[in-house]
Amino acid sequence: MAPIRLQGKNYALFIGGLVGLIGLACYPIIIHPMMNPEEYKKIQKINRANVRQDEIQPGNMRVWSDPFKPREDKPN
Repeated sequence: MAPIRLQGKNYALFIGGLVGLIGLACYPIIIHPMMNPEEYKKIQKINRANVRQDEIQPGNMRVWSDPFKPREDKPN
């Protein structure tokens, strides 16, 4: 059986279908969370309710803070 050659309209439909499938697969993973962050923020707040960040911080590092705010633990 000879391989099928895609030319013209069939080639465009094939490539368009591939791009469409990739876009369809990316929507629930990338686009939906970026367009609707409230739902994910609520889930994250529930999941992190009992986590004390000071206790799980590795290597005695400071917990993340605003990088533009002056440090409170270091005198000027």
